[in-house]
Amino acid sequence: MLQQPKHRLNLTDLGEAAEFLKRADRIVIFGSSGGGKSTLAQKLARILGVRYVSMDREVFWLPGWVSRPRPEQREIIARIVAEDRWIIDGNNPRTLDLRLPRADVILWVRVSRWLCLWSIFKRGIVYRGRTRPDMAPGCLEQWPDREFMSYVWNFERDDVPEFMEGIRLHGPDVPLVELRSRAQMGRLLQRLKAIG
Repeated sequence: MLQQPKHRLNLTDLGEAAEFLKRADRIVIFGSSGGGKSTLAQKLARILGVRYVSMDREVFWLPGWVSRPRPEQREIIARIVAEDRWIIDGNNPRTLDLRLPRADVILWVRVSRWLCLWSIFKRGIVYRGRTRPDMAPGCLEQWPDREFMSYVWNFERDDVPEFMEGIRLHGPDVPLVELRSRAQMGRLLQRLKAIG
């Protein structure tokens, strides 16, 4: 059984999580595609006045859905995390060794896979043939194919164990807030705004 981080913020107390986020300088956000992590990250960045970093836009992809070479990805991430203040939105558990040691808090978006699938279909309609704001230039939105839908459907089974291990190895003392619904995300944002 994988060990949980030692200092987990209690999800039932979003007020405590908001107070902690207000003082945080470096925030890592991950979760399944379609879960709402990019939208959450952008809203948090505006509220907190920190740099928003989309790993899809700034690290992983080159125009035309060409994957950036891994060594170059790691160099870019290392430069970003060396900065004083940021919110990094993106998956890829193989980069947790760079991100988590510098993080003040982890936000893990873990909404239902049905909602994630609905969201990727919705954005496929809204952005089809255009580039989403959180995506690299020249990466035009496409209708989700079977492989991508399978990735989203099986994210908890296939990818979560690797995230759990990455947290255990590289961020066992980093507070973790799990957000299991869009309503929780909304309440967290409202609490942050109320703090001022």
